[in-house]
Amino acid sequence: MYSEDRKGDIMKVLLYFENQNLIKKSGIGRALKHQIKALQSQGIEYTLDPQDSFDIAHINTVGLQSQWLIHRCHQMNKKVIIHAHSTEEDFRNSFILSNQISFLFKKRLKTVYSKADCLITPTVYSKKLISHYVDKSIPIYAISNGIDIEEYHDNKDSIQLFRQYFHLTLQQKVVICVGLFFQRKGILDFIEIAQKLPQYTFIWFGDISLYTIPSHIRHVIKHHPPNVIFPGYITGDVIKGAYCGADAFFFPSYEETEGIVVLEALASYQQVIIRDIPVYEDWLTHGKNCYKGKDNDEFIELIQNVVEKRFPHLGKEGRKVAEKRSLQRVGQQLKSVYQSVI
Repeated sequence: MYSEDRKGDIMKVLLYFENQNLIKKSGIGRALKHQIKALQSQGIEYTLDPQDSFDIAHINTVGLQSQWLIHRCHQMNKKVIIHAHSTEEDFRNSFILSNQISFLFKKRLKTVYSKADCLITPTVYSKKLISHYVDKSIPIYAISNGIDIEEYHDNKDSIQLFRQYFHLTLQQKVVICVGLFFQRKGILDFIEIAQKLPQYTFIWFGDISLYTIPSHIRHVIKHHPPNVIFPGYITGDVIKGAYCGADAFFFPSYEETEGIVVLEALASYQQVIIRDIPVYEDWLTHGKNCYKGKDNDEFIELIQNVVEKRFPHLGKEGRKVAEKRSLQRVGQQLKSVYQSVI
């Protein structure tokens, strides 16, 4: 298939995401858009259609259709790169029965990931986890999901639109979070902390069918404190205005493979407050580009000090972190992996 003068070139990459409509509101849904832009930045030809011609399959999901496609690629002698977005750890404390079946999910991940010519995963932390899933002969590359750095900035018009959308007064202090309604994301802590800080407005952006999450999570969402708002899944200038116009971005997640929403907040020069968990250890530093807390008491203290501007504003340093994960840089890294696989 390769001509002699094009040997080693990137010809065409299949970017495959199973059930795109189901995942579009999640981080992996945004990963698809990011990968497309990353490849475009490097002039790499791609297709989303597995029936199209391609030279490398870059597969991002682990469902039955993905597994069938991997098998088909092997039959056609095409290289397969699997993007390891998921781990057993970040599957737990999400959907109904997720904890009970997490060992089965891990078994499936091991089966699918082991069929790759190489694996890509977003962080050094997730690479360590994934390394225990597969044989050591399969190379694993840590490449950020990336951030479209030009889309996020400190925009006064977007801030005004955000505040108008939620009818916020000039004096109203706002703390935001973005994520699905999962216990793993820290939604119970978010609501408990909001209840203890009634002087602030807390907004959780994100949505998922309530029928898919445990009853105790549904209960707190339906009976939340009056200073908490659940506006659902919102895109465009309103969410961008929230990222740069809120007084703090508070993301109390217990487990992530990276956290695209954290990158979006950092790119927006926002004051970012996160849980002190291993995934952030090598790229986010408390007091330099973010603030980290270990429990709700620490989070309450951090939120108050950030919102009342008693702590230094770390937005510029946070932006630098996001810039290092621009889609252009991600595109360069992906291109290098594709070339090594070919």
